Amino acid sequence: MGGAAGGGKTFALLVEPLFHTSNPNFGAVIFRQSYPQITMEGGMWDESTKLYSAVRPMPAPKVGKLRWVFASGAKVSFAYMKAEDDKLIYQGAQIPLIGFDQLEQMSEGQFFYMLSRNRSTCGVKPYVRATCNPDADSWLAKFLEWWINQETGYPLEERDGELRWFVRPGSELVWADDAGTLLTQYPELIPKSVTFIHANVYDNKILLQRNPEYLANLLALPVVERERLLRGNWKIRPTAGLLCNRAWFSIIDVLPAGGSVVRFWDFAATEKKTAKADPDYTAAVRMHRVGDGFYISDCFTMRAGPTDVEKAFVAITKQDWATAQRLGIPYKVAWEIEPGSSGKMMAARLTSLVAGVACAPRRPSGDKIQRAGGFLSQAEAGFVKLLKGDWNEPWLLHMHNAGMDAKK
Repeated sequence: MGGAAGGGKTFALLVEPLFHTSNPNFGAVIFRQSYPQITMEGGMWDESTKLYSAVRPMPAPKVGKLRWVFASGAKVSFAYMKAEDDKLIYQGAQIPLIGFDQLEQMSEGQFFYMLSRNRSTCGVKPYVRATCNPDADSWLAKFLEWWINQETGYPLEERDGELRWFVRPGSELVWADDAGTLLTQYPELIPKSVTFIHANVYDNKILLQRNPEYLANLLALPVVERERLLRGNWKIRPTAGLLCNRAWFSIIDVLPAGGSVVRFWDFAATEKKTAKADPDYTAAVRMHRVGDGFYISDCFTMRAGPTDVEKAFVAITKQDWATAQRLGIPYKVAWEIEPGSSGKMMAARLTSLVAGVACAPRRPSGDKIQRAGGFLSQAEAGFVKLLKGDWNEPWLLHMHNAGMDAKK
């Protein structure tokens, strides 16, 4: 079920086990890709607490085990599978109901392996329920392609909720419109049935009544994410000019007065060794915010080793800070912290090198498209302008082509 944001997917997944919790031998496990996705604010555990606390008699929450135990003895558990081998933890398990929240984030191997754990002796016929959002590059896009218009990427209304069956005689799945056809062709195999039910925010009337601004949030997404999460498009991918279009940016001669300024650094400490070498650039973009507008006033790039990059960082940061002091506007310098202790050590060192300047090192969250979402939405709306400079054309060319490697 799903294929867009806001359709009530997680709620439906949490309700499903309640049909069987009077059975003392029943158990369900609902998977997400990572532990934080279960326990974060407003995540699956929080939502289950709201829902299951209304059941009478109230089930007992086992927070440390991420499990609910109902009065009958039935259990609903939450688990995660981040690494591929996490699936092997469930060797020998018998799980009558398996749920996947955001199945597109799981691997194909994890999904099909867990089907082998979907068995039952409790009287409940074993079955699987899953939710998803569109991802054109996921294995799930191919798995669900019969329900999706392969030209437009949108769900086919006439196939919504229609059952199909598959078997796997070799490495590939073979599909049919009925189980009998497959049994005739492959009498030694047992067909599995699958259906896909499309849901989006417009189907969730309660959400739109209680939180009408959520629709505005979806409408404010950059075009690629808006197509996926609002309209349920399974075919759209970031491409040149679609993720970020150079036509969105106008060029001005003079910056407006006031506001605040930040320069953000993207470090790449690989030095160019030979004429054929092609290391990444270190890049640093300076942006002013004045009222509702955003103004990019400089983009610095270099290919050099760590020592030279560090020198450039210190010199440019001090120059920016002095200019901001003269203009009487706040200034800070920011950069992404790499994972692990080395990232923390680097952040501490850079902060000490520019003592007195406000520093804002930050950990990246999500892929590049997600991290750039707010900026791209403002740019598409015409709120981002560039100060005229020699860097304009290279920057516009890079941004216009950003969709080519946005997933890297």
